[in-house]
Order: sequence, then structure tokens, then C-alpha cells
Amino acid sequence: MKVLVAYATVAGSTAGVAERIAGSLQAGGHEVVVCAVDEVTDPQVHDAFVVGSAVRDQAWLPSGAAFLAQHRKALYGKPVWLFSVGLPGALRGPLRKWVLLTEADVLAALLDDVEPIEHRLFSGVVTPGAFGWFGAFVFRAVGGRFGDFRDWAAIEKWSTGIADALVDIEAASR
Repeated sequence: MKVLVAYATVAGSTAGVAERIAGSLQAGGHEVVVCAVDEVTDPQVHDAFVVGSAVRDQAWLPSGAAFLAQHRKALYGKPVWLFSVGLPGALRGPLRKWVLLTEADVLAALLDDVEPIEHRLFSGVVTPGAFGWFGAFVFRAVGGRFGDFRDWAAIEKWSTGIADALVDIEAASR
């Protein structure tokens, strides 16, 4: 199947996740185009979609949410998976639990535009520069950690599952 992997990113962490997903889909025998949401020219030529965004303030980036809204007709009736990249891996204790609980809120805001087969929240890269001096200080004070928290094995497992599901979907449509 021809699959579009589109993403909205701020500092590149989500792009890295999208590239890894695309690699797993290609390894599964699919034709894959991977690009930023604002670089997508004609989504209707794709058979399936994996769309992701960085999460800021418990919401997808505006460009990611706008992509789903603008292209809802092209996405309708086709297999769609969504992924978000956020802070869970950088947090501990109650804050981590709170962020994981807000995953449902992040997804709910997108459901007017798309009915995904699945949504997955992954941890990304967290740097002090993303917060500014004071924000970084507060983040550390509440137990936040800086670093690359992407779980490549989990990302590959999820995207391999998508590749397998697409094979089944394609076989069923014949």
C-alpha cells in the first residue's frame, strides 16, 4: 500500500519518530512517503496514513491539527493511525501519571476530523532550550529530566504492527 507518514515538529524529535515509523513500514513492503504536514501536496493519492505531532500544552501543534481538519475528506474511509510525541519519559511520579492521563484529551480534540485505528503517545527529546531559562528551572524543580527519551523498540513494534495490519487490509480488499 502507498502510505503517507506526515508529522508536525518543533525541534525535530517528532520527525525522527516519523522517519523510524516510515522505515518499519518500508521494511514491511509498503511504499512510503514521509514529510512534514506542511509539505504534503496531494494526500488523496495515498492508501493509508500515519500522522503525528509534537504535543505542547496538552495539544497537537496547530499545523498537525490543521492537517487533519483540512484533509478530512482524503482521510475518510482510509486506515489512519495517529501518534503524539511528548514529555512522559522526562517526568516522574504524579506528573508522569498526569501527562499519561491527558493522552485521552489530546486524542479527543482530534476526533472531530478523523477516526483513527489507533493513537499512540511516545516520549520525545526534552532539552532545556525548549523551556527558556526559568521554565527549565521549574521543570527540573518538579522532577523533570532532560534527554532523549524516545523508545525506539516501542516505536518499531508499533509501526511493524501497522505494516502487518496494512497487509491484512490490502488482502481483504481484493
